[in-house]
Amino acid sequence: QVQLVESGGGLVQAGGSLRLSCAASGRTFSSYDMGWFRQAPGKERDIVAAISWNGDNTYYADSVKDRFTISRHNAKNTLYLQMNRLKPEDTAVYYCAASAGSFPTGWEKDLYDYWGQGTQVTVSS
Repeated sequence: QVQLVESGGGLVQAGGSLRLSCAASGRTFSSYDMGWFRQAPGKERDIVAAISWNGDNTYYADSVKDRFTISRHNAKNTLYLQMNRLKPEDTAVYYCAASAGSFPTGWEKDLYDYWGQGTQVTVSS
């Protein structure tokens, strides 16, 4: 089992940046594919970005391509999401999640087994 704790959310103006972190504990972090999802009020939880266990493969939702970057540091058991040029429509609760095998696609929510509690990101216009 893996325990996941997100941090780094907050309030930022449109055009600004935030970096989210997800600290993992429990079983070997480096053996899991990881993903960031987000859920806005009244909407479903959707994929934002995903990264394979060794970092060789990534996936981005079209809405965040060229603005967000997912990365991981396996020695530190930490997943990151660098978010640049933020827009009001990026406002949501952001969740990190771990999968025993979500690639080659990376985006299939049902393949993620463990979830964090979420961190709020609010982008003001």
